[in-house]
Amino acid sequence: MGTLVHCSNIISSCPKLRLSTFRIVGSSEIGVSRRQALEQVDKELSKEDERAALSLVKNLQGKPGGLRCFGAARQVPQRLYTLDELRLNGIETTSLLSPVDATLGSIERNLQLAAILGGVAAWNAFSLSSQQILFISLGFLFVWTLDSVSFNGGVGSLVLDTIGHTFSQKYHNRVIQHEAGHFLIAYLVGILPRGYTLTSLEALKKEGSLNIQAGTAFVDFEFLNEVNAGKVSASTLNKFSCIALAGVATEYLLYGYAEGGLADINKLDVLLKGLGFTQKKADSQVRWSVLNTILLLRRHEAARAKLAEAMSLGKSVGSCIDIIEDNINDADI
Repeated sequence: MGTLVHCSNIISSCPKLRLSTFRIVGSSEIGVSRRQALEQVDKELSKEDERAALSLVKNLQGKPGGLRCFGAARQVPQRLYTLDELRLNGIETTSLLSPVDATLGSIERNLQLAAILGGVAAWNAFSLSSQQILFISLGFLFVWTLDSVSFNGGVGSLVLDTIGHTFSQKYHNRVIQHEAGHFLIAYLVGILPRGYTLTSLEALKKEGSLNIQAGTAFVDFEFLNEVNAGKVSASTLNKFSCIALAGVATEYLLYGYAEGGLADINKLDVLLKGLGFTQKKADSQVRWSVLNTILLLRRHEAARAKLAEAMSLGKSVGSCIDIIEDNINDADI
């Protein structure tokens, strides 16, 4: 999952942008103007000019025919919610906040079994000596250690993820829905997604690093400034918390439990501890975020489903935003 940013005063700090092309007009020209603006957003993101992209989005924020939904999420009041209150809203936190990737775990166990059987078969077929078996085993151990130390297990994760997407349609669909949840919630709470990848192989091709896994990335310069200063505002923290939990929340709503997203939960836990939160205060933040995120996803289920379809086709960030805007009614924001 990417890092996030609470966005404020961005336009005033950016170079002057030429936005006259994207004036908001009435009736028949509205859709065209928005799409043209979002095409420009894609261009700015492709140039890694996040400030310019965000300025374009904020210029259209909340305007008729513009971006009605950006930062317009209708959220629940923030207070301490009990586990019973979450259950009354159909939320079992144990199924949501303790994800275990059973699919990839099963694939990993099968690969280990296949490796053992392959080793035994090779031993019999080629009459390998015990010394040769030892050298081969040491070679595999060296490769595994190198991957763990140098790439943080990236090679192993790449292999497992690629096999999972290739042979498990359930895993493939789950990852798409998971990332669609991150993207949608980020947009609704006012964080601009800057890109996404759905497979580790795609992430490797795009980022050129084995240490980067698939996921959704966000405009993050202000968030990082707050984190580095050790003072994260309540508004920023609320947004980060909801986005961090959006993937597991989406899986929970669709499948009744979450498999992916453990890294997202761990990142949130590290952030709360780094901010000096007591366990009670951290629990309060997480429970509010879970309830708020679940209710948003339920309310905008149709938009999330359409967004997931678009992301599965590799649509651009601007196109995905356009789909969100087209599939959310005014009454729901």
